[in-house]
Amino acid sequence: MTKRPIPLNFFGMPFGLVGLADAWLTAADAGRVPRGVGDALLILSAAVWLLVTVAYLNHALRNRALVRDLTDQAAGPFASLCVIVPMVIAANGLHVHAATAGRVVVDVFLVLTVLLGAWFTGQWIYGRVDVDRFHPGYFLPTVAGGLLAAASAGAVGQQRLGQVMFGLGAVCWMILGSVIMGRLLFRPLPPPPLLPTLAIEVAPAAVASLAYFTLFTDSIDGVAAFLGGYGLLMVLAQLRLLPAYLKLPFMPSTWAFTFSWAAVAAVAIHWVERRRPPGAGAYTYVLLAVITVLIGGIALRTLVALARRQLLPPAPPQQAAEPQGSGTA
Repeated sequence: MTKRPIPLNFFGMPFGLVGLADAWLTAADAGRVPRGVGDALLILSAAVWLLVTVAYLNHALRNRALVRDLTDQAAGPFASLCVIVPMVIAANGLHVHAATAGRVVVDVFLVLTVLLGAWFTGQWIYGRVDVDRFHPGYFLPTVAGGLLAAASAGAVGQQRLGQVMFGLGAVCWMILGSVIMGRLLFRPLPPPPLLPTLAIEVAPAAVASLAYFTLFTDSIDGVAAFLGGYGLLMVLAQLRLLPAYLKLPFMPSTWAFTFSWAAVAAVAIHWVERRRPPGAGAYTYVLLAVITVLIGGIALRTLVALARRQLLPPAPPQQAAEPQGSGTA
């Protein structure tokens, strides 16, 4: 008997919750909200991560799907979130309450993040990639992985390691960003299951900003402004994509919107609290409310789909040779 598969993009669920927690923790650091809300969201994201990890490994190992999923050109990059999420949770939550344990967990998953990112890079070179299946989710293994590893290392006091990871993530952003933008400009839009990954375009500048604030300075200096300028362009460009987004049904890949916009919200809150314009507190609360409603709404819709047995894709036929590919990304 073959059970219904667990798509790799399910790891976007705990990833989005981690992003929401970071937005709340950024506001808490400014004294606007209690830290307990962010900590509770980290605990929730850890629970969801554990649930998805156990469910995915149970399916993948029983059905010998692990290698097939990792080499799937559409879904494969989402596997990196399995090792990125616990690293961020440990840096932002565990380390605050148990410094040594938090540092150890960060280091373990940081190494796994680098190894998996290196494997994906080699696989993309060796195995080749169909340009029409190349999408912004390809930022996840090395760009998101490297920059979030940088922020995590900095948060646990390992500044030099964080700078190494910042270089890894930033250079991969420049290289992959050019390739992905070229594909988006000169080829047709990705298919509907992959269309939400276009929201990931707003994430690199935001995540790079968060890593920069952690490693170098929390002030809004020239580098922060430089990153903010590109980030602003990518955020405004998303407005033109709204007609395409509004036609999409709910699906697991809808979670691609969550972490990306949560990172933007966290950086915007940081800017507001450092620049302190008139009404700074109101801006922070509005940003926090909007991102909480967005991610909370997607989470609620996920629970509805789960209750209706609509969340998981149908089980493939016995002995099916065709991977789930774009249907699960």
